Amino acid sequence: MRLWSLHPGYLDAKGLVALWREALLAKHVLEGKTKGYKNHPQLTRFKNTKDPVHAINQYLSIVHKEAVKRGYNFDKAKITPGFSRTKIKLSTGQLKYEWKHLLEKLKERNPERFKALAKIRLPDTVAMFTVTEGAVEDWEIISVRK
Repeated sequence: MRLWSLHPGYLDAKGLVALWREALLAKHVLEGKTKGYKNHPQLTRFKNTKDPVHAINQYLSIVHKEAVKRGYNFDKAKITPGFSRTKIKLSTGQLKYEWKHLLEKLKERNPERFKALAKIRLPDTVAMFTVTEGAVEDWEIISVRK
């Protein structure tokens, strides 16, 4: 599961569809509607908010907005309306880690998009995240690629 801190506009089609599915799974977990993935590290920052379900619905609405912009038909009815706005801290280390991780993925599966994005030094984030100085988040599982 990867719930990107990066703005979904950077994702290729495959990445955006995967993000939508994974965020919906996260919503089910946070609502207590599934037994799997309950302790997945990517859920930590949502669980640490005042209202995790509101936070994931806000996140889903941002992903949905990007999908609509691209002409995709993601089902907006899957987002529970009336969520409150949440701000979540995001460390610069986490943002840089995710950016590098995304670029590595794109280099393999979408070289054209990789080339277009590779010059960006520090990407935009999902609007609900507030960037603060710091290392990669403790909950992140660092993957080492060869």
